[in-house]
Amino acid sequence: MTCTYSNERTDKIARLNDAFRTTLTGGRVMMTKGVTALGSQTQDDILRAVKAFSAFTPDNDPHGEHDFGFVKVGDHDLFWKIDYYDPTLSHHTEDATKPDVTRRVLTIMLTEEY
Repeated sequence: MTCTYSNERTDKIARLNDAFRTTLTGGRVMMTKGVTALGSQTQDDILRAVKAFSAFTPDNDPHGEHDFGFVKVGDHDLFWKIDYYDPTLSHHTEDATKPDVTRRVLTIMLTEEY
């Protein structure tokens, strides 16, 4: 099931989030201690799964921003989340639709770390 939203602002944020998540460029990627402890091969598999994620639904994406997801890699259940910060990464951005004032941060964690 695919989410459809008519809000132009939300659509732009979703496009920016998808572009960042699928390429891992234009922002920062953070992994929790639990994820880093899994080793580099598993981390690579996790990144591939996050990049390929497209199962957005009203349940996991209620605001339509494509900023959260769940993936399973091997025996590991993981959440990923995109947050929006100002260029100094010290405050939330004033406008997540403007790449010049927004730094996206993708955090990946094991579900048990939540």
